Amino acid sequence: MSTTNQAVLEQARRYFNAGDIEGYLTTLYAPDAIAHFLPPGLPQGHTGLRIFYTAFLAGFPDVQLHFDDIIAEGDTLAVRYHVAGAHLGEFNGIPATGRQFTISGATMLRFVAGKVVERWSHSDFMGLMQQLGVIPAQATA
Repeated sequence: MSTTNQAVLEQARRYFNAGDIEGYLTTLYAPDAIAHFLPPGLPQGHTGLRIFYTAFLAGFPDVQLHFDDIIAEGDTLAVRYHVAGAHLGEFNGIPATGRQFTISGATMLRFVAGKVVERWSHSDFMGLMQQLGVIPAQATA
């Protein structure tokens, strides 16, 4: 089953990198998927995911998703990834800076019948804000 799930994940990545949110959502997620990474107040399922990814792509329309490692165990995939792009539009009230960024993250995806039904994810949004110049980077010794 994990080979099929990996193929679904790879197809979804291609949609994401092409900026096709609907293709990404409908390929990867069950309509009622639970996404533990969504900000408080957003609904779950395709509705909340659509809001989240639409806002993200509005700020970073050229973003590209890269998989660094994928580990499969039964119906679960663990993925270490990074995304890279430029801040070309407003994101969470932050006007476009034109700055390039790269952030890393890790996610766990639980599949049922070839769709993600539950996802846990952590991304370096603090690093993103530092790269955009919104918050100062930590000084190095």
